[in-house]
Amino acid sequence: MPTPLVPARTEVPVHHTCDTASVFPTEELWENELRAIETALPDLQRYRGHLAEGPGVLVDWFEAWEGIGRRLGRLTTYAVMRHAADTADAAASARNDRARALASRVASTCAFADPEILALGAPRLADWMRGEPRLAVFAHHFDRIERSRAHVRSAEVEQLLAGLGDPFRTATATHGTLADADLTFAPARSASGEDVPVAQGTIGQLLTDRDRTVRRMAWESYADAHLALRHAMANCLAAGVKQHVFLARARGYGSSLEAALAPHHIPTPVFHNLLDAFRRHLPVWHRYWRLRREALGYERLYEYDIKAPLTERAPAVPYETAVEWIAAGMRPLGAEYVDTLRRGATSERWVDRSVNRGKRAGAFSDGSHDTPPFILMSYTKDLFSLSTLAHELGHSLHSWYARRTQPYVYSGYSIFVAEVASNFNQALVRHHLLEANSDRDFQVAVLEEAMSNFHRYLFIMPTLARLELELHERVERGEALTADGLTSLLADLFGEGYGGEVEMDRQRTGITWAEFPTHLYANFYVYQYATGISAAHVLSDRVLRGEPGARERYLRFLQAGGSLYPLDALRVAGVDMTDPAVVDDGFHAFARTVEQLETLVKRR
Repeated sequence: MPTPLVPARTEVPVHHTCDTASVFPTEELWENELRAIETALPDLQRYRGHLAEGPGVLVDWFEAWEGIGRRLGRLTTYAVMRHAADTADAAASARNDRARALASRVASTCAFADPEILALGAPRLADWMRGEPRLAVFAHHFDRIERSRAHVRSAEVEQLLAGLGDPFRTATATHGTLADADLTFAPARSASGEDVPVAQGTIGQLLTDRDRTVRRMAWESYADAHLALRHAMANCLAAGVKQHVFLARARGYGSSLEAALAPHHIPTPVFHNLLDAFRRHLPVWHRYWRLRREALGYERLYEYDIKAPLTERAPAVPYETAVEWIAAGMRPLGAEYVDTLRRGATSERWVDRSVNRGKRAGAFSDGSHDTPPFILMSYTKDLFSLSTLAHELGHSLHSWYARRTQPYVYSGYSIFVAEVASNFNQALVRHHLLEANSDRDFQVAVLEEAMSNFHRYLFIMPTLARLELELHERVERGEALTADGLTSLLADLFGEGYGGEVEMDRQRTGITWAEFPTHLYANFYVYQYATGISAAHVLSDRVLRGEPGARERYLRFLQAGGSLYPLDALRVAGVDMTDPAVVDDGFHAFARTVEQLETLVKRR
């Protein structure tokens, strides 16, 4: 039977979309709010030069700042979710661009605050906090500013740097538009000769298809579409890296890596510990590739075979079933967590789950202090989508707890801790599925999904982190970045990871950098996937074992939001990420999964 075409966004049932109408019922109301925020900006600007006048003025400034920030959060959430759902929608794209531009204007308007607060000095701020109880909540915020003193510039320079936020987004926005709206993919073809459409929302499912011809042609189509635009995309990525280097130097950091980690008070050895651990554990990956080749009965394993199913009886998982299985897996965290998750995924419509043309690739959780923690993904009725949903619900419940517990100033949190919450959910749900169903094929399918996640988090992301470090160091040395250079470098890195066990197509493998139009623009973002999954497995194991206090510590970690530095928040949960052993534990969890899969495969 021919595969149905990917539907247009207008053909998607409303209950498969997130409830953006709960944020703004109409586009006209969104427009009105944007203009109202623009009109209110002078009310923020009038505080410039006056924060030293007394604690009352400083409190008033924070209240005004919070008011605008919360309104802006609602505005941008609506714009982001509508645009990501259909990147070809010109009106939605324009709203998103205007919201980003306004956010940059707000940041520029508020940029005077940190220099003026630093000028007050810690002793005076301490005295003011003792005399004005409403200021006490900002103690951690003041400490963060004080620790960044060496890298905060004058009010004029800070205003200029903040104003760069919008134009500096052009590189990643252009790359994303090329990938999500302009790329066209040649259809794959099944072994029986039927055309199978390839799209951003379906590529993941196609790479797990039982038909090797479908997998090969989909993989080639996806890579070839990116190769066709490699020079434009490389120019975008080069611009993004140069921006990171410029900002690092403008603030007086020794490197782009230091500039990315220092604001979150993460020492650079944490990054390098991850890369070292990855290289140490490469033999386990080589072992896994051999296992996969032998289990599939192939003479050679190609890259499009990395997610080939090892069982013909993988379950179909409707969305509603996925929600219930996820809820069951999360029971160790208690009724409040589970009930909130279930409502968010169903009646409250947090999740935009449709597969439609123009939808942004991948999945993410987004929202603000006064909106639901929305999720965008393309749900395809399999265990891989179930796991993605569990992952994003981990982010969303993290946001729900933080925003409910913390004041606005601490309602956000670092990506470094975010990836712990998401992977924690996946670990608990997998454990539940393996315990609940002893059928061999079901267990093989669950472990294959686990291996797919490990592949992304402990293979792809550390490899991209190695690429990212080299790219920034090249630009810092004054060297050029080109499409061919990027592709060749990444092919070399993947070759090391494959260890001769996987047959490579260097061009199509090397172009993988172009397939990440957001991650590589976020300035040393991707390594945190690997640190996050490592911490998540340590913490989930403790909760599953029923270790006294483990559940309560984990919930306190979720509730902490941004009120603690990331490493301190994780210490509350029970892990010290400066200890290289934690990352090793993540790779040990991966190795145990390989062993489980080996045992099941041999039972055939």
